[in-house]
Amino acid sequence: MHVFDVPFGSCAAGSAPRVWKMVIELRSRISSFAQRFRKQILITFDILVVTVSYMLPWALIAGRTSYEEHNSLLISSCFFFVCCYEIVYGLMGMYDSLWRYAEIVEFFRLCLASGIAVSVFVVVTVVLWWQERRVPISVYFLSAMFASSLTLYSRLTYRMYRNTMLKKRRQPRRRTMLIGAGDAASTLLHEAAKNNSPEWNFICCVDDAPEKVGRSIMGIEIMGTTEDIPELVERCEIETILLAIPTVDDENKRRILRICNKTKCNVRILPDIVQIIANGGKDVLTRVRDVRVEDVLGREPIELTDLTNALVSNKTVMVTGGGGSIGSELCRQIAACRPKKLVIVDIYENSAYSIQQELVRRYGSALDLEVCIASVRDSKKVDKLFERTRPNVVFHAAAHKHVPLMEDAPEEAVKNNVFGTYNVALSAEKYGTERFVLISTDKAVNPTNVMGATKRLCEMIVQALAQKSETKFVAVRFGNVLGSNGSVIPLFKEQIAAGGPVTVTHPDIVRYFMTISEAVHLVLEAGAMGNGGDIFVLDMGNPVRILDLAENLIKLSGFIPYRDIEIKFTGLRPGEKLYEELLMDEEGLRQTDNKKIFVGAPLQLNKNTFFDHLKTLKEIAYSNNSGNLVQALIDLVPTFHHEGTDEL
Repeated sequence: MHVFDVPFGSCAAGSAPRVWKMVIELRSRISSFAQRFRKQILITFDILVVTVSYMLPWALIAGRTSYEEHNSLLISSCFFFVCCYEIVYGLMGMYDSLWRYAEIVEFFRLCLASGIAVSVFVVVTVVLWWQERRVPISVYFLSAMFASSLTLYSRLTYRMYRNTMLKKRRQPRRRTMLIGAGDAASTLLHEAAKNNSPEWNFICCVDDAPEKVGRSIMGIEIMGTTEDIPELVERCEIETILLAIPTVDDENKRRILRICNKTKCNVRILPDIVQIIANGGKDVLTRVRDVRVEDVLGREPIELTDLTNALVSNKTVMVTGGGGSIGSELCRQIAACRPKKLVIVDIYENSAYSIQQELVRRYGSALDLEVCIASVRDSKKVDKLFERTRPNVVFHAAAHKHVPLMEDAPEEAVKNNVFGTYNVALSAEKYGTERFVLISTDKAVNPTNVMGATKRLCEMIVQALAQKSETKFVAVRFGNVLGSNGSVIPLFKEQIAAGGPVTVTHPDIVRYFMTISEAVHLVLEAGAMGNGGDIFVLDMGNPVRILDLAENLIKLSGFIPYRDIEIKFTGLRPGEKLYEELLMDEEGLRQTDNKKIFVGAPLQLNKNTFFDHLKTLKEIAYSNNSGNLVQALIDLVPTFHHEGTDEL
């Protein structure tokens, strides 16, 4: 029984699914047959279309001439007309194109092929054939017009039909507003149409060029300027905003993003115009990314001079904590400068393995790379490592950094941060390392927590060693790094993805922020310019309110703060400050050759008594006496003001 012979109302409970399954299977077989014999079907279709196109003009002139009179001429000329079209179409590859993906070039080639076919037909019939019985002039014109139009429009209709069907089969796409109506936007729209993007349904466009407003780009109307975004979002029910102006300067980008933040739309961005041009506009869809917090931080990127080649090129370089956020970026940028050897030291094998594999994939055998799983606490292991590798430059990034955790385990902070630094620094001095660069933090300034106090002690260690050593010891101090492991940004993103609440310790808490790339540039450049005992500080611009960061992240994720995602204030954690500082009062400040980098004058420490105090601190730390340890830190770091000992 045929599937369509089953009455719809009389289908048993289990027969309807079987009927539908048979229909789907039939459609699948038809589709498979059409794909297998696509070329033959298209040739047959063109033969019918061209034949009808040639016969139709003869029918139109039937009132003025009889078929009997021109019967043989009609048949022979029709056969030759069809042959001209099919031969030319075949030679010009009209049956090799996938017309569902056809571009303007394919349709232009079709028109050109039609013109050539008609020209051949006219030349042969007029000059060589039927000198006495000529084909009517109107037949030449009308048949050419009909044949060319029908073959062209049939393919165009097929392409539109396929694209429409594909759109219907996909999940509903997000209603999208495009910001920008330039070359990048045009390329993006073209690629989206070509690839039938399942993500965006472009509804409207905005551009700040007044002459463009009211016009359209790739069929998308330019309905206003960026100032009209909130109104257009509401009127057009926009869900996603896509910024497609890769050449926009940072000030205008932040202005546009601030306007977008007034809406509840998800905001995305098309960056990197250089890469778009280099790829000839290809793969532009894959370059669209979410807006990052650094896009709206309101701080110009730091431009640093390139001194790193002289520092690490053709040198053996060691990076402790090389698997961490800062350490791994150090390894990437150092590897790009072609060191003689790169030694990565880390206690956590997973992160060390990750950066190792990344560098192996990128550089292969061109990079002499060694990864050592070791703890900087182990002085004997560190000493043997230095004895074997003899590094010229050391970047010491290994440290415990989480403030609340170190408040609960101050002895671990001292063991790892203070004496880990001490072990690495002593080995560097012993084996003739040229430069030693300590990664420090703004929390070392007037510290109020154990972690900050230990990092201040690390600075004091390298400053004390610098007074008597040929190794140039320097420290680099900077604020929070965007996106680093354990930082606030990944935490906020996880909380938003979970539906909230987003936790902020205090509504007025502020922090300095920089990108990982900027931080590492600073570290490398400071290592190149340091003379020993210096503490380098980056001009990080204005501090940023953490609450503002939280609200921006929520808005950029397409939600409304306090309505869709709650923000919860949890109170300052133990040892946490409202405001961070970058320089101590007694350090002084002078500008370097780079206007964004400053250096504090080295402190003169009594190295003999200082190292004696360190021995006492080590004994207390390894006795795991937390109470006495905090007091010992206060004695060694006069600027350390710990909340738990204020009453003492």
